[in-house]
Amino acid sequence: MDRDRRFESVFSKKMNAGKRRTYFFDVRQTKGDDFYLTLTESTRRFDGDGYERHKIFLYKEDFNRFLSNLEEVVDYIKTELMPDYDYEEFDRRHDEWEAQEAEGGADSPPRVSHNQPKTSGEIEENAAPLEKPTPPPPPTEPKMDDDLSW
Repeated sequence: MDRDRRFESVFSKKMNAGKRRTYFFDVRQTKGDDFYLTLTESTRRFDGDGYERHKIFLYKEDFNRFLSNLEEVVDYIKTELMPDYDYEEFDRRHDEWEAQEAEGGADSPPRVSHNQPKTSGEIEENAAPLEKPTPPPPPTEPKMDDDLSW
């Protein structure tokens, strides 16, 4: 096997997470014809000069325990630490953004007010589309949750 070939993805999924973050899930092949997963977080630098990348390599012997532990900690956050939070809000926003992109390209995903969290039963199915607000000025210094905004 060619040395460079083992670094090529056999299968890949990309997940956009806002304006600054993207996650890549890549299946790669070893010299011994085995497979492993690389999880990459790519974040645009605040100065706009390139990207920072962080990688996790996950091997088949760890798949089940990794998933089990990930599900356990996510469930703990959802049920114990933040049970009233509307976790589907970001799925809806992303779906709206993808629909806008398909219709003609929006600059950014729609913003949702965080004043009052809504449960899935309170969301109106035929609610009027959200208007795109004027983007805020760039932050003067990085903040921890800046990359969580759309």
